[in-house]
Amino acid sequence: MRTSGIRVHFIRNKDTVLPRRTHPCGTVHFRHKARWLYLHFVQLDFVRKCILRHSATYKHPDGRRSMHPRGALIHLIIISRMMEDSMLSAEVKERDVLPPTIHKLMKGYNKYLRPFFDNGPVTVGMSLDIASIDTISEINMDYTATIFLRQRWTDERLCFKGNKSLSLDGRLVELLWVPDTFIVDSKKSFLHDITVENRLIRIFPNGTVLYAIRITTTVACNMDLTKYPMDKQTCTLQLESWGYNVNDVMFYWTRGNESVSGLDTLQLAQYTLEDYYTSESEAVYETGRYPKLIFHFELKRSILYFILETYVPSSLLVVLSWVSFWISQSSVPARICIGVTTVLTMTTLMMGARTSLPNANCFIKAIDVYLGICFSFIFGALIEYAVAHFCTLHQPNKANALMYGQEMQEREDEMNGIVTAISSSTLQARKRQEALASRGSPSESERLPETPPEPQGPCYKTLTFVQRALCFLNCCRVENPHYIDNYSRLSFPLSFIFINLLYWTYYLYL
Repeated sequence: MRTSGIRVHFIRNKDTVLPRRTHPCGTVHFRHKARWLYLHFVQLDFVRKCILRHSATYKHPDGRRSMHPRGALIHLIIISRMMEDSMLSAEVKERDVLPPTIHKLMKGYNKYLRPFFDNGPVTVGMSLDIASIDTISEINMDYTATIFLRQRWTDERLCFKGNKSLSLDGRLVELLWVPDTFIVDSKKSFLHDITVENRLIRIFPNGTVLYAIRITTTVACNMDLTKYPMDKQTCTLQLESWGYNVNDVMFYWTRGNESVSGLDTLQLAQYTLEDYYTSESEAVYETGRYPKLIFHFELKRSILYFILETYVPSSLLVVLSWVSFWISQSSVPARICIGVTTVLTMTTLMMGARTSLPNANCFIKAIDVYLGICFSFIFGALIEYAVAHFCTLHQPNKANALMYGQEMQEREDEMNGIVTAISSSTLQARKRQEALASRGSPSESERLPETPPEPQGPCYKTLTFVQRALCFLNCCRVENPHYIDNYSRLSFPLSFIFINLLYWTYYLYL
């Protein structure tokens, strides 16, 4: 503590070694109830002489000079007198610095009490000016924005006569009561202070106070990335009162949706601003209900970057895998090289597309679905050649294919003959049984004609199933392995185009 050229040190530790004399004016030490007081006189040497004259002192063996406890009272009286003179001189200087109007307003003003302390809540109007939205992170699910926050309220203690407002230095805000507004979902924020703290204080004659600050804040934003990168995100900026509930402070937007400005000229890297609006609400906590203002804004992601970066390369890789359908099946290295290369390239592309996304997420994104479709077609083209090559090894020429077809036909005819013979024998036995049972019955002319039932024996059912299985295998039999490539040249592109139509229709319009 420094007062009128006197430096006072309070030393609580008894064992602390006090500094020796470092000034020609001398030093004085005294101890009273385990508390040391060190006085260093710079210009007031006569005070030291008065103290030594009115108090008994003695000298320690180590050369230190100590005072009897009865001299402590004199020291405290002198110090208090000096501090009082210093405070009076500071008040005189403050009167010299502050204008008469401000000095009159500050007289008797208590910044720890809100306006209308006993006459209901104070209403605070809010408005925002969005200077910039710097970054929007899908990994951290937040955005960083620089905003100008303006607050207006009326303080009846600051009314003065006149027609002009008073613009004060921002550092005088420490002398006034201001709302304890905070940003709810803010992760980190700071007030700009270059070259001075970016604050504005303006007082109007009717007691209205305008308080504006410039801050940069990082605010959390819950994102739904199911349709990424064709998604729309709705983020919010919530303002609340920290300590004053709805009985003390009420928040409102000064001009409704027009209270937020600067968005029309806002330029974002990957997003376009679709819509924005404001709302008023209340936050309910265990400690009470607090006023809340919410600013909603909807961002739509620009898909052009992702089309050029991900969708076009993956589609071209799928088309490249179809080139193997026009290469001869005997060129094994060429077709295998195309298939493996496209598969590995597609895997790398899938890993690169996920680097800008959260590592842990529990939902499948639209870009993951498309990359999975492309990977399936590329892998299917590789499997197609494996199947075609396998069929070629088992049917090396047309002669063997024809012999195989004739053999299958003979087996089918033989199976049909067996089934027919069993069916006819079963029918004859059933007729004999019916003839024996018809004795003693009405004549044949009186009986109604009956249709012969179909044979239902277990052997017949088994043979019928085997016949149908052979027919199915015969239909799936590839007489010429080269037809597999011919079918693939048409089926793969048509299937890919059809799936693309379904994909883009769902994610863009549904």
